[in-house]
Amino acid sequence: MEDGRLTMAQERSVTGFGRETQSTIYRDGASGRRPAVPTAAQALYDAAHAAMSPEAWAYVAGSSGSETTAAANRSALDRWRILPRVLRNVAVRDLGIDLFGHRYPSPVIAAPVGALGLVHPDADLAVARATAELGIPYIFSNQASKTMEETAAVMGDSPRWFQLYWSSSDDLVASLLRRAEGAGAQAIVITLDTHTLGWRPQDLDLAYLPFIHGIGIAQYTSDPVFRAIVRERAAAPSAGAPPRITPSAVRTLLDMTRNHPGRFFENLRSGEPKAAVETFLDVFSRPSLTWDELAFAREHTSLPIVLKGIQHPDDAKRALAAGVDGIVVSNHGGRQIDGAIGSLDALPAIVDTVNGAVPVLFDSGIRGGSDILKAMALGASAVLVGRPWVYGLAIAGSAGVREVLRNLVAEFDIALGLSGHTSVSELSRDSLAERADQRMSPPA
Repeated sequence: MEDGRLTMAQERSVTGFGRETQSTIYRDGASGRRPAVPTAAQALYDAAHAAMSPEAWAYVAGSSGSETTAAANRSALDRWRILPRVLRNVAVRDLGIDLFGHRYPSPVIAAPVGALGLVHPDADLAVARATAELGIPYIFSNQASKTMEETAAVMGDSPRWFQLYWSSSDDLVASLLRRAEGAGAQAIVITLDTHTLGWRPQDLDLAYLPFIHGIGIAQYTSDPVFRAIVRERAAAPSAGAPPRITPSAVRTLLDMTRNHPGRFFENLRSGEPKAAVETFLDVFSRPSLTWDELAFAREHTSLPIVLKGIQHPDDAKRALAAGVDGIVVSNHGGRQIDGAIGSLDALPAIVDTVNGAVPVLFDSGIRGGSDILKAMALGASAVLVGRPWVYGLAIAGSAGVREVLRNLVAEFDIALGLSGHTSVSELSRDSLAERADQRMSPPA
């Protein structure tokens, strides 16, 4: 413990990380200090809602359609119940995992979340500082508000990965992969399920997309390949009718200009910020991407390649055949397809299909330590957590991110011990019971 803060450097202790975290909170309370963020999931959600702008809340908390996929994520986690065992020596617990040749202090990984400039001015830097303190891997978003180089610079040698949205420009894809290696990334996470934005009513009703305001495109505007495309576009004669000038249009132009790298008035005169936004909207994704094109990524990086967005066992088979190094079972937190299967409902069949050939990670719906335990017991090698730490960021900046992630790991440690286990490796499907009245069949 340093300056009253827990680190996660020691993976094994007599008291355990969970108990030490509780003790820290209670000791702080004796001195009149309360947690920076609520420790319960619903209270955290409510406090973040109160702290965030309508646009930020819609973008972060909103899901697709009638939000039934987000609800299915919760139902799938609730369907499985923990079956505790007693009178086992659980005094010493080890939360650590080995993944892609690295040892991490817990199964928790900070998922990539874009447009964090909407949530807090420190954006990705605040998250980087918090995860670095805990030793938790942080997956840099391709849609970040701060560049991967800036973010890596505040992390020291703490672990980081990079998320790739596959652009329509191969040169840009190759450039982003080179930069990720240069920024010290330990893995590349290719997101497969967002080649087209899902139908998100909360964003649509506000008619607001952060990228149009220049928020969440820092990885692009800092990239030499992208900037070359932008300069070419900015120099070309404008086609079509000029845009209608309204107060909102002026505000949007000013937002683009402020969020673009460089000096404000030079940006305003150059026209590059508007050209950058238009270019981003054209090139950020490739709906035509197929399995065959994954070989391009392997040619341009030596890092482990992980595919995020797998939901069907047959796609898991294709991933193995393509030679990828890992899979993330994810439905993008319910943000893409309404009416889809809950992510945990997809996990067991994919774990069985992969059969240990590569790590299978889990994403979508984790809100507490028991959720982590359930995913790990069903075969996940690690879990990605997104929205909860974003709520912490909105409430209390980097300290809020740190507390949310710390609390998740602490609660997982306590659940592990209370269920009669001393390490992640001891968890199995025998650690759980499925509610018979709510069974859902996985894909055949």
